[in-house]
Amino acid sequence: MTETGTTFEIEDRHGSGAYGKRPTALVRGEGVYVWDEAGRRYLDATSGQGVAALGHCHPAVARAISEQARTLVALHESFYNDRRAELLPLLDSVMPADLSRFFLCNSGAEAIEGALKVAKLLTGRAGIVAAKRAFHGRTTGALAMTWTPKYRKPFHEWLPLVTHVAYNDTHAARAAISQETAAVVVESVQGEGGVHPGDTEYLQALRERCDETGAMLVIDEIQTGFGRTGKWFGFEHSGVVPDIVALAKAIGGGLPMGAVCWRRAHGPIGRATHGSTFGGNPLACAAAVAAITAIRDEGLVARAAANGGWLMDELSALDLKGIRVIRGRGLMVGLELRGRVTPVLKDLQACGVLALPAGLNTLRLLPPLIINRDELAQVIGAIDEVLG
Repeated sequence: MTETGTTFEIEDRHGSGAYGKRPTALVRGEGVYVWDEAGRRYLDATSGQGVAALGHCHPAVARAISEQARTLVALHESFYNDRRAELLPLLDSVMPADLSRFFLCNSGAEAIEGALKVAKLLTGRAGIVAAKRAFHGRTTGALAMTWTPKYRKPFHEWLPLVTHVAYNDTHAARAAISQETAAVVVESVQGEGGVHPGDTEYLQALRERCDETGAMLVIDEIQTGFGRTGKWFGFEHSGVVPDIVALAKAIGGGLPMGAVCWRRAHGPIGRATHGSTFGGNPLACAAAVAAITAIRDEGLVARAAANGGWLMDELSALDLKGIRVIRGRGLMVGLELRGRVTPVLKDLQACGVLALPAGLNTLRLLPPLIINRDELAQVIGAIDEVLG
């Protein structure tokens, strides 16, 4: 309780109204756990919407933030900087092939907007092809590619024209992509749309069609990047190399950060064609260096592959009559339910586990990559209690 009311009352009185809030005030986090104001502990199988891939308050990230905050926080990219010069080669080292040009920004939606601009600048074209069930963000360009009508309808007059085709439908995609297409934008695994992995044949067909037409293949790795799927990036499961990649969430170790990455062969973009006041600031770069280094040095990519496979096997072995199918890759798992997901999320929270929806009827698990099998067993036990 504060002088002006409870945390709930203050946020409700002054907040935008844009968010549906759970009646829980979380005030502390450590590792895979978070605590509310009353001191109750929850296992965070949301990773803060996928951001806290290293869990909460990872010591290396916290140390890097603290040290950089005492050194230099704000600096525009019109100046060179040592932390940025440390981050860029590190990013290059984990990206496949020649994906080594980077524009640093502050969020996933910004990364998508930047990716669209890069595609336009590189091709001189305007056409965009995206997938049904896709979610790429809520800014104007990203929203135009986001399929769900409830997000798009209030703003449809403002949105650029986008052709949406069924995800994993190779024939429909090939028919939609033409010499007028600047960008073909897909998630390597659809997250918000229900945790649907992209088929290898589908992503390879997109690559082939883009090569035929000169379109840019843009893959959204905002949720799937940096080890989530059991490889550094989700598109690696299919063996394709995109032209442009949108990155965010786990890249900053918890701080707001995003990046647009494209192939060196495409060259740089022109001066003043894009920009960001906060993009590439030293504080975010220091956090990203610490986060990516920890993911690499702690072997979390391989760990996500092994533990994610074990998690799906254990869930599949349960007698869960309320589940239609289990989908996923690595530590990105979706349980498609026979009913609405909202009551299940509430019941899981009552059991001490926080999870996410993915559409109306899919339960999404995005636990931190540092999670161990004993902790995953807590998630499995809660699901069994609620749905078994």
